[in-house]
Amino acid sequence: MPTTKKASPSKRSASSTKKRTTKKKPKAELPISERPIEELWIDYTDSRDQGIRNFFMEKYYPLVRYHAERVHARLPDEVNIDDLIQAGVFGLADAINAFDLARQVKFETYCAPRIRGAILDELRLMDWVPRLVRHRSSKVEQARQRLETSTGRPATHEEIAETLGVDSEEYEKIHRDSSAVGTFSLTRKAYPSDGDRDVREIDVIRDDTQQNPVRNLERKDLQDLITKGLSRAERLIVILYYFEGMTMKEIGATLDLSESRVSQMHSSILARVKAQVQHRVRELEPAS
Repeated sequence: MPTTKKASPSKRSASSTKKRTTKKKPKAELPISERPIEELWIDYTDSRDQGIRNFFMEKYYPLVRYHAERVHARLPDEVNIDDLIQAGVFGLADAINAFDLARQVKFETYCAPRIRGAILDELRLMDWVPRLVRHRSSKVEQARQRLETSTGRPATHEEIAETLGVDSEEYEKIHRDSSAVGTFSLTRKAYPSDGDRDVREIDVIRDDTQQNPVRNLERKDLQDLITKGLSRAERLIVILYYFEGMTMKEIGATLDLSESRVSQMHSSILARVKAQVQHRVRELEPAS
């Protein structure tokens, strides 16, 4: 009968070693973006891993921009939306750190009030007017709108005071506080433009330090017309009194004359100038 040879111990050990070495390797860990969101929240709650936190910040950043744009739509142009977004990012970070998956609430629902609250807190810090003044201004504006809607005409101060339930003195104080001087940016849009470039406040603001050359010429012509035919002292009286704004006493001290003498000369000058320009009235009328 044929005999079967038993495997030697060395061969058995080599075979078992081969079997052990050919076991399947564990699957590599999935990237954060491919892992279930609930699993990520559980891991972050236990480990506070910064990589997971950064992933959440990037994932929910569009929510911050969404709420910032909604708030910014009701604000003046000088409020920078980037400041609101930055404040909303801090609110998002706080929401991520405080979120509890056991509450059975979606994170999008949980973080919205925190983001919006952070944005509103930033607006309050940016506002230099006290909150009480803003509150009173809002009450006055609401009362005015209700009255104008019901009556169809502009509301009077007495009607607004009666609607608010305050006396006239208290209403004057509220109205004065609500009319506080505001600040605005010179780079905000002044009004729409047909061109590609917006018209800003700095483009249309009046500069009182600049002199109008046409106005200066008109002023000089009028001065020459009035003082024509007058003596040097009389010309000085007219120029100092009407163009420099000096008093009779100051003119007298300048010309070494008494105040009564300056007044007497002034009356004489007026009579002569009136007679001189009476026949040239049409020349002084503006062109139609």
